Amino acid sequence: MRWFWIDRFTEFVRDTRATTIKNICFGEEPIDDYLPGFPHYPHSLIIEGMAQTGGLLVSEAEGFRKKTVLAKVSKAIFHHVAIPGDQMVLEAIVQNKQPAGALVEGKVTIGGVLLAEMELGFAFLDDDRFGDTTLFPPEDLLRTLRILKMFDVAVDQNGNRIQAPEHMLEAERQAARDIRFARVR
Repeated sequence: MRWFWIDRFTEFVRDTRATTIKNICFGEEPIDDYLPGFPHYPHSLIIEGMAQTGGLLVSEAEGFRKKTVLAKVSKAIFHHVAIPGDQMVLEAIVQNKQPAGALVEGKVTIGGVLLAEMELGFAFLDDDRFGDTTLFPPEDLLRTLRILKMFDVAVDQNGNRIQAPEHMLEAERQAARDIRFARVR
């Protein structure tokens, strides 16, 4: 199981910006274990939520084919804490994108009040040095993006709807065929 620290996309504009939400629930294990007696959402997971929002934003334009990893947290300023019952809004804005990586500025708010500001650097890992295996099976990533409702809100810079990449749809179809074939045996 992979951990996602965002609940849903509310906005996605290719190579420009993305907005997600994260609902803070008292029943989440990190809240209970992080600092007993003072339940709040760990700052490290807020950074990870922004990294997931920004990482998906900068890797979508290439059909999620590039291995995209968080390479650097240049800035992370927290103004207060997030507690159970809060809904965080995470906004990632692409500042710069090059063939080797991207720089994303992020801000997190709760009820319109600034919680955190950050700047994250992402690296695109090349197949020559890091192998040609994917970090996530395409059909699994596609399923996750659908759960997060990314394709429900995703548009390009001209406002045209973004569809799931064909290679991910084909991987999904192949996985379904494999399951049907395995059941027949």
